[in-house]
Amino acid sequence: MKNFVVEDDFWSLFPNARIGVVICHDIDNSINDKEQYKELILNAEKEAFKYLQEIEFSNNEVIKVWREAFQKFKTKKGARSSVEALLKRVHNGNHIGTINPLVDIYNSISLKYALPCGGEDIDTFVGDIRLTKAVGNENFVTLGTDENAPPYEGEIVYKDNEGAICRCWNWRESIRTMLTENTKNAFLCIELVDERRLKEFENALKDLAKTVQDNLGGTYKISILDINNKQVSIK
Repeated sequence: MKNFVVEDDFWSLFPNARIGVVICHDIDNSINDKEQYKELILNAEKEAFKYLQEIEFSNNEVIKVWREAFQKFKTKKGARSSVEALLKRVHNGNHIGTINPLVDIYNSISLKYALPCGGEDIDTFVGDIRLTKAVGNENFVTLGTDENAPPYEGEIVYKDNEGAICRCWNWRESIRTMLTENTKNAFLCIELVDERRLKEFENALKDLAKTVQDNLGGTYKISILDINNKQVSIK
């Protein structure tokens, strides 16, 4: 049995946050019609502009809330939330490329709802996965490098018994647990720090789950973790 646990040191910083989880089992992530997913992302890019009404990019509320959140713990210089990285590209007139169906789907949901979305391969986890403060000695190798770059002490990370899975909360993920065409069981998440957007957050989770099942089959379970519900079984 594997669990996802959001630990108390996270809640001490973000008592009103919500972590939405979609656990997918027995999916087929190898059916990759690139044109289909390219269109999915293009449509989401168009919808994303409704969140970018301010001339100054950083003044848009969906960006501000995450910049403020990242100021509450030690981060690598220049680290930004995953949703800011996506919206920045759209804001600058650049398109989001396709990677594989699961990643394309969660990127489209992230753009459509302007919320950070991510995903990992459950079968690569060693023990429980935890959202917590880093000790500072966790192994972490990200895509495009072969260099170990441990998180800072006190940095918010997803981690398991083998090391960090995603640094700076949702900034950059480990190559060890990333979703691939061979992924059969997936841990997908959406993160909320702005309580005013709870309904959109709930709708995004449902949309994410339905889009995965409609395209990749399998089964799914949606859970929302908060300060009163800190743990869920993922396998």
